[in-house]
Amino acid sequence: MRIAVISDTHDLYAAKLPSRLRGADEIWHLGDVCAPETLEEFQNLGAPLRVVQGNCDAEGWPLTLDLVRAGQGFHLVHIPPRRAPVGARFILHGHTHVPRDECDPSGVRWLNPGCITRPNRGAPASFAWLTVEAGRPPRWDLVLV
Repeated sequence: MRIAVISDTHDLYAAKLPSRLRGADEIWHLGDVCAPETLEEFQNLGAPLRVVQGNCDAEGWPLTLDLVRAGQGFHLVHIPPRRAPVGARFILHGHTHVPRDECDPSGVRWLNPGCITRPNRGAPASFAWLTVEAGRPPRWDLVLV
């Protein structure tokens, strides 16, 4: 399963981004969509779209989502928690606008695709592909926009 992971669109994204996500089995947006109509082109791609609410979003999306794909559990949230929720092995978050792929001492993997429109701290605009296959560790590939 190939999942396109984006975050922090803030009403904007590069015109070519939707075509780059074509072929995704799912699209996960980690918050700060801002205007729901921003998601229309992504919805039109036909892949299921999962969205969590960011601090710049009005109410309407869940604050967190816990999803299982190919036997792996993923916790989606906009603002990274101070500690991993009990049982979480993979935490995907946005908010910082900086890509992240690191494991903490307890073995929890923290993933952030960066920001599509307003990268921070010298990081370029980016999104990520998450590849999940049964019996294999998830693969995280950062893509510069």
